[in-house]
Amino acid sequence: MASLSMVSCKRFLFIILSFSFNLFFFVTSTEYEVGGDHGWVVPKPKDDQMYNQWASKHRFIVNDTIQFKYKKDSVLVVTKEEYDKCHSAHPLFFSNNDDSVYILDRPGLFYFISGVAGHCQRGQKMIIKVLEPANPPQSAANDNTTTTNKSGAIDQMASISSPLIVSFMVSFFGVLFL
Repeated sequence: MASLSMVSCKRFLFIILSFSFNLFFFVTSTEYEVGGDHGWVVPKPKDDQMYNQWASKHRFIVNDTIQFKYKKDSVLVVTKEEYDKCHSAHPLFFSNNDDSVYILDRPGLFYFISGVAGHCQRGQKMIIKVLEPANPPQSAANDNTTTTNKSGAIDQMASISSPLIVSFMVSFFGVLFL
């Protein structure tokens, strides 16, 4: 009976450790509400940098989402030139459903403007800078590293991510102790 409860405890511990390692090593995304409590509205006079100031207080990474809450307005993703002109005939993204969510799907700059005439000129526009992931995925060209040893032979070392190694180690030790 004692050995059965010991095995159950070890399995439970193994499961907890497995989930803990997976949560630790996998990146999660964050959802931001643009403008905080104010939402996506025309800024007050002399506050035309409200959204860029809001964006500068956050650190955006790939796959984060931003939520725009507004009434009788719209949000457009545009090019830099269209952002500077406060006008776009063909936006990259358009939504006017009062509650829009946009996924920041790549590193770089994103330009947002209101689609209502005059709102962008009054400061309802924003630039968001999205940072590279902490561990960017390697391109296919960099998947294998080649080195030459003293005899002139080429050794290939495959790149293996640390989450994969940790998952393997946890599984291996879990099997040993169960």
